[in-house]
Amino acid sequence: MSTQNTPMNYTKEGLMPREETLEVARKKQELKIGIPKESFQDEGRIGLTPLGVELLVNNGHQVIIESNAGFAANFDNHDYSEKGAIITENKQEVFNCDIVLKVGPVSKEEIEMLRGNQILFSSVHIRAQKEDYLLGLIKKRVTAIGFEYLKDENDCYPVVRSMSEIAGKTSVLVAAEYLSNAHKGKGEMMGGITGVKPTEVVILGAGTAGEYAARTALGLGAMVKVFDASVFKLRRLQSNLGHYIFTSIIQPKVVASALKTADVAIGAIRYPENSTPFMVSEEIVKQMKKNSIIVDISIDQGGCFETSRITSHNNPVYNQFGVIHYCVPNAAARVARTASYAISNIFTPLLMELAGAGDVKNLIKQNPGVRNGVYLYNGILTNSQMGNLFDISSKDIDLLLAAF
Repeated sequence: MSTQNTPMNYTKEGLMPREETLEVARKKQELKIGIPKESFQDEGRIGLTPLGVELLVNNGHQVIIESNAGFAANFDNHDYSEKGAIITENKQEVFNCDIVLKVGPVSKEEIEMLRGNQILFSSVHIRAQKEDYLLGLIKKRVTAIGFEYLKDENDCYPVVRSMSEIAGKTSVLVAAEYLSNAHKGKGEMMGGITGVKPTEVVILGAGTAGEYAARTALGLGAMVKVFDASVFKLRRLQSNLGHYIFTSIIQPKVVASALKTADVAIGAIRYPENSTPFMVSEEIVKQMKKNSIIVDISIDQGGCFETSRITSHNNPVYNQFGVIHYCVPNAAARVARTASYAISNIFTPLLMELAGAGDVKNLIKQNPGVRNGVYLYNGILTNSQMGNLFDISSKDIDLLLAAF
């Protein structure tokens, strides 16, 4: 019988034992991750907590941490070394690693320390940067991924959201401090007590920061009013809170009326690109109650109040027209330990995913959220907004991935 039409090969050759062929898995990459000490005086956060380091080290990766990098977040060198990290006094050793994970933007001096052809995870704060920031990284042929641009599987910005949650809650707690006698405030307790008129809190912005500011203020018993330019955001906030509060579209006269009686005003508006920012005028601030509090957590984008100017954690407030202003741009660093846990919870699994992908190119191809965060790929600018800002030509990331 001919074997040509037989479904299985029963010839002599077909019955001979053969070597089993298995699918070849992609080789897992062993990562060498550097964590430098933050150079900016108000930055106390760190990209990985000891628990994050432990997970990475247990999976065969190497983490090199500059001595005392976690000090401001109350993680000492021993906390990291006992989890397997290598502690070094040599900053250059950290910047020689294949991956550098830094919370704040890299400085000009730190860019010079980069070995080149590396992966950089950090925040960007592009509005505060100059052209030489990008040109320096381009020269080093770095693949740079910005915290602010990373997206998750729900198409949200996980780092921005986490830091906004912290900033929103912290803004109310800061206001409570400066209402008290301890900081020469009015001597009032946020929210009041039974039989005493509650504190009035006006929140400009119904995004994540505004929502968590409202949650915290309501939890303390305050009377809350929220303003935003978007009815959708206001409706979403009402739904998320599960509690009816005063909400309004931003109308200058209505905002001015609310601020006249407010004890606390919180600026929490994040302005989309190319939008016209709303700003409370100096004249309206003059009409606010004496020793009322402005906490402008939008100061990193220019602020929500005409009287706002950037302050620091070391000197956080000033008094103008009898109104106390708190305008620290990096509010999350006020609670550096909590913020570090939030950041580490995002980047530990992301680094594990990078190792599993084999290299950064595969990760960027597989994960559209990470792809959205890439603004430099092998030293080529891939973010058109940055290109327009500094008049530097940019390339489409998808075309680059196909070409490399």
